[in-house]
Amino acid sequence: MAIHIDRHVPGPLFAFEDRIHAGRELASFMALEPDPDALVLALPRGGVPVARPIAVDLRATVEPVVVRKLPIPESPEMGFGAVAIDGTTVLNEGVVRSFSIPMDTIGRVAGEVRREVERRAREYAGTTEPPNVEGKTVYLVDDGLATGYSMLVAARMVAKRGPASIRMAVPVSPIASIELVDGVFDEKYCLLAQDSPPFAVASFYRDFHEMTDEEVRQHLQAGARSGR
Repeated sequence: MAIHIDRHVPGPLFAFEDRIHAGRELASFMALEPDPDALVLALPRGGVPVARPIAVDLRATVEPVVVRKLPIPESPEMGFGAVAIDGTTVLNEGVVRSFSIPMDTIGRVAGEVRREVERRAREYAGTTEPPNVEGKTVYLVDDGLATGYSMLVAARMVAKRGPASIRMAVPVSPIASIELVDGVFDEKYCLLAQDSPPFAVASFYRDFHEMTDEEVRQHLQAGARSGR
């Protein structure tokens, strides 16, 4: 497995005007050759605009791969894992132990989150079926890793469906999260890897607004045209 990091940074900095800018910088760093048979899977919402320039360079299409973090009931801004559209679930066992989250709570939260994942999948892709990745080179793209569990659950879901290879592409990440997803990807690309906490993806963007469903659909429609 190859790990490609453009630069290590000690802390956050404004590196990108917005997600499209980050995607262009990331695509340039990856130096991709056209591969129309590749599939670019973006994690909505923020990963979709980042994925567009990568798809342009590959002459491939962008499709959503919908996953969501599992929020801690008492602290919903924090997560204890993530769930994918097909029900694949990854738990952060350390957080589960620290917050003493019982199994019935895990099951309840996972069920609620999966319903929201299915809603978003219908909204963005018109189906709750996972993307068809068999035999394809798959690029999983997000606007940055935080804990890494959303990317990890997406990769594990994809890996079960027979891709030729799986490659991760993110503009920013803490180094610990890049290491967390070890063993899942054939290649990993990251422009800026932060070596020590605290870390926040938003800290690297001047414009990091919360995207609407309509914005996601517009980016996906534009990304679908990239492969034509």
